[in-house]
Amino acid sequence: MEISVLLKRLGLSDKEVSVFVSLAEIGPSPVRDIARKAGINRGTAYDVLRSLIKQGLVSSFHTKTHQHFTAEQPEKFLDLLKERQEDLKELKKQVEANLPELTSAFKSRGGRPVVKMYEGRRGVRTILEDVLDSMAKSRQKVYYVYSSSTVRKNVHEAMPNFSRERIAKKIYVKTIALGSGGKLFGLDERKWMQLPEAGLKPVYELIYAGKVAHISLDNEANPVGVVIEDREIFETQKMIFEFNWGKL
Repeated sequence: MEISVLLKRLGLSDKEVSVFVSLAEIGPSPVRDIARKAGINRGTAYDVLRSLIKQGLVSSFHTKTHQHFTAEQPEKFLDLLKERQEDLKELKKQVEANLPELTSAFKSRGGRPVVKMYEGRRGVRTILEDVLDSMAKSRQKVYYVYSSSTVRKNVHEAMPNFSRERIAKKIYVKTIALGSGGKLFGLDERKWMQLPEAGLKPVYELIYAGKVAHISLDNEANPVGVVIEDREIFETQKMIFEFNWGKL
């Protein structure tokens, strides 16, 4: 696994990854050289370095003329991971302790749809993880997908092991593929709606557990997702899907 991918999975931002990797490559250096190597301005480099120092991944020392920064040894990744695990354990305890209050708050929203927006690959992964978690708790173990060939690759890249986890949880899916491509993985059915590739919009829709998720691409081809939680909208979209399914 590339170091940049590993650092992102540890929760570092793109700029933090760029600065750390640049510093690891050039060795102990003043902020001017680090900023040049990472392709960012000096002020931003200072802010990023301070963040990395707080996380224990970078340290600094002073010479007669400049403050120098140096990347810590890879063993620090394990320390950071251990710290994150402890934080997650504590957060889990807090969530569990406040679940009754949170549940009550959700029930008091008056039946209005809940709409959530997610951006980037991490956001799409959050949606896919919600599909797995929600369906695992649902009595009905089947959900429905409209899969456009123009955005399918972006969804897969957000969570490459999704199908394997879905199968392990014994979750079934029916997919209507818009355009060509797509394949079966197990516990799934797929039908094709033959549409001109040139006219296809980058849309991927999941209908699951009282929710409807729409994943598309913005003007810069970055994935964005919207999840609508509403039983009536879910039932309507499910009915439309099953009608289309029966016609294919």
